[in-house]
Amino acid sequence: MTIAPVHAEVSTQQAADLLNVSRPFVVQLLESGTIPFHRVGSHRRVRLADVLDYRRKRSQGRRAALQEMTLEAQEMGLYE
Repeated sequence: MTIAPVHAEVSTQQAADLLNVSRPFVVQLLESGTIPFHRVGSHRRVRLADVLDYRRKRSQGRRAALQEMTLEAQEMGLYE
């Protein structure tokens, strides 16, 4: 657990560390508009709140997909 101000900004590497993904993947997320960012000179900066929101939504999506797969397996009789 990390405590930081909600308005704090992080670098792409810090965002990658928080999401447990590579920095180039984070850059792709930023450039595609999935996570908002702004530039400070030539550096991308991301609001910590936006990174944490993306992480929360990603977790919710994963949980929903796992729940759906479990239900399908039960219906097929593969999961008892």
